This record gives sequence, structure tokens and C-alpha cells, in this order.
Amino acid sequence: MRNIPSLVGAAAIVAGTVAAVSAEDWPQWRGADRLAVWNETGIVEELPDELRVAWRTPIRSGYSGPAVADGRIFITDWMEDPESRTLDGTERALALDERTGEVLWTHEWQTSYRMLSVAYAVGPRATPTVDGDRVYVVGGTGRLFCFDVETGRVLWEKDYVAEYDTSVPVWGIVSAPLVDGDRLITVVGGEPDALVVAFDKHTGEEIWRAIETGTEMGYAQPVIYEAGGVRQLIIWHPQALASLDPETGELYWEQPWDVSMGVTVATPVRSGDYLLVSQFFNGSMMMRLSQDRPAATHLWQGRSRSELPGDTDTIHAMVTTPIIIGDYVYGVDSYGELRALDARTGERLWMSPDMTAQARWATAFLVRHEDRYFVNNDDGFLMTAQFTPEGYVELSRTRLIEPTGSSGTRTPHGRIAARVINWSHPAYANGHIVHRNDREIIRASLRAADY
Repeated sequence: MRNIPSLVGAAAIVAGTVAAVSAEDWPQWRGADRLAVWNETGIVEELPDELRVAWRTPIRSGYSGPAVADGRIFITDWMEDPESRTLDGTERALALDERTGEVLWTHEWQTSYRMLSVAYAVGPRATPTVDGDRVYVVGGTGRLFCFDVETGRVLWEKDYVAEYDTSVPVWGIVSAPLVDGDRLITVVGGEPDALVVAFDKHTGEEIWRAIETGTEMGYAQPVIYEAGGVRQLIIWHPQALASLDPETGELYWEQPWDVSMGVTVATPVRSGDYLLVSQFFNGSMMMRLSQDRPAATHLWQGRSRSELPGDTDTIHAMVTTPIIIGDYVYGVDSYGELRALDARTGERLWMSPDMTAQARWATAFLVRHEDRYFVNNDDGFLMTAQFTPEGYVELSRTRLIEPTGSSGTRTPHGRIAARVINWSHPAYANGHIVHRNDREIIRASLRAADY
């Protein structure tokens, strides 16, 4: 009997250890390794009618999603100068306390959005990237900062336009920095041969540069996948899908593909030997990665040259990154149709209007959790769902956040319809979802124990 308190204490320690192991941070775009997979346990089976919001903190406008690491949340935003007639204003990086939402520090810098499309000049695009005691932030016009996570002190910085002669694309600079060992890999769009640049993550010194910049730098995120016995840095830009050695920038292989208006937006997604990219005007392209060497073969690509639903063939993704499950691809098409394809051939299997609005550029972000997906659409709803070769299965749905952005765009029938949208990717971390609109950032519980 004298040992019972000790046994109880030991059990509590073990339980606490298990709980700590099951929790995880979300330190960059699409979480760990950029895979959009959430591994935590103890999460709600069915979404409640109303989410329990831990806190709400006012912020300014922006498209960037949050990053969560070591008890802090990092986000960026923008405010136009009140007297400006040329879209001059202030971008800002913020660090918040994950538990309370208190703003821990901010850093501001002046910039101008005059080179951007006026309708979308509302804030930074790229999710911050956290690596230990540093966080890397890139603004919508190519200002790259390395901050100390605790104090917000600038450790080093780069200006893509001033230092690399970058031409800022019409929808802004979107690609978030990628940490790989001691390297910070960035899509810079520098002229003439610095589309991609690797910096020393500690000092900002350039290590290597690669790929000639063509018409535009594009908008896709760099990702690293291990295939063919090596780690491959996948870069999707408006002229090609390319694979590089992340240590040297050496080209492994390249598949040419001209992308209309440079809209390489959705992240290249890999499953097994499949590697897929999808774009708005010309649909999707599937590559098969070689198993014994860093190479790839072209499986299929869409033949359509139109964005209109009646003329599209595969999946014409804009912002939504498709997913691959087994031999099947699921994604959101040009005007909001959820579609399924045979990954081996690109053949369309079914379509559904149930997940997103039927409007141009309709968007949803898909994150895998166990045998289902958490989906937040641009109407501000959070859903749990499954995707099968037979159809879309929605399991539950709740209101997540009020959409505050504006998108004046066409319906599938050609009519102009102003939509209020939310195009930011949330973070799933430590039993919660962290999300933002143009007015606030929120943290809401998804722990089963809270409901």
C-alpha cells in the first residue's frame, strides 16, 4: 500500500508524456515537411455546432497563414497608409502567445503594392517558416527577414528587388522559405539565373542559385521529396517542373510545361511514385518518379486550353492543392467543382458541387487526419470529409471564421458576382486550429475533451 502514491505519480508522468508526444506544432506552410498531414490524437470525431474559441486577437489584412512553434504563433499582415493614393503602406510580422493570443512582438517595414493587382493588394501571402530560435518571413514584394523568435530582432534580411533585380509578379510574392539543414531555400525570381536561391540560414550569405528566370517567377511553394534514392527539391515554375539537388542546386530532371499567366499556385503533391501539379488554365500534369535514380517520366496531362467547366478535362486547380489517395486524385476545379481522377490516366471519375461554392477560383484547403480530412473552404466553413473513388462523403461541418476578403469574379455562367472569401490556410497544432481573416486571428479547440 505504501507504493500506491508512487505508482499513481508514475502513471501520471507516463500519461503526461503520451499527451505531449501526441501534440505537435505547425511550423510552416502545410505543416511538417509541407505534407498537410495532422498526426495528433484525441481530436473530435464530429465537429461541434459551435467551436470553442480560446481567444481572438485583432490583426490587419493579409492572405498569409499562421505558423505555430514552441508556444508562439507567427503571422504577417498589411495596412495601407491612410493618405496613400498609390497603395503605399506597411507590412508587419507578429509573434503571439499561443495560449493567450497576446502579441509578444511586432516588426514593421514600409513597402508599396502599386505593382500588384489592385483587387488583391490586401497583404502578405507567404506563411512564416519557423526553425528553432529563428523565423523566416517574406513579404508580398520580396522583403525577406530572419527574426529571433523571442525578441523579433532582425538577424539578417534580403530585398529581392534591390539585390536580385526581381520583377514582382502581379499577384505578389507567395513562396514561403524552406529550411533544409543549414540552407534556407527561397524562390527569388532573380535575373537572370536566380529563380531559386539557397542562403545560409544563419547569415543570409548566398550558397547557390539555380534556374533561369523566364517570363515570371510563379507562385508555387518549394518542397523536398525523397525519391530515386536521393532527396529532390521540386520547383514548379511557369516554364517547367524541375527537380534539383537541394545541397547544390544541380538539376536532376526537368519536364517543360508552359503555364498561362504564370499561375503555378497549387503545391506539387507526391504520393508513392506519383508527382502531380495542377493549374487553372491547362489542368493537371502527372509524373512518375523513378525508384532507382533521380528521374521521372511523363504519365499524362490535361489537353484543355479553357478554364470554363464545360471545356475542362482533368482538374484545373487555382489555389487548392489536390490530394492523391492510392491511385486516385481529388481536387477543386476552376469553378468550384470537386473532382476525382484516376491517377494512372487522368480520367475523370466524378464531380461534386457540395464542398465549395460554384464560382471562379473557389478554394478549399485539405489536411489529412487519420482516415479523414479536415477541410476549410473559402466561405468560412470547417468540415471533416472522406474522398473515395465512388464519391465525396461529408462527415460534419461547422462555421470556422467570417470571410472578409473580396473577389469580384465570374460564375460558371459568365455573370459577375462579388464573393466574400477567405483564402488563408489555417494551422493545426496542439489540439487547436489557428486561422485568420482580415480582421482577427483566432485559436479554436478541436480536442474531444473540450466538448
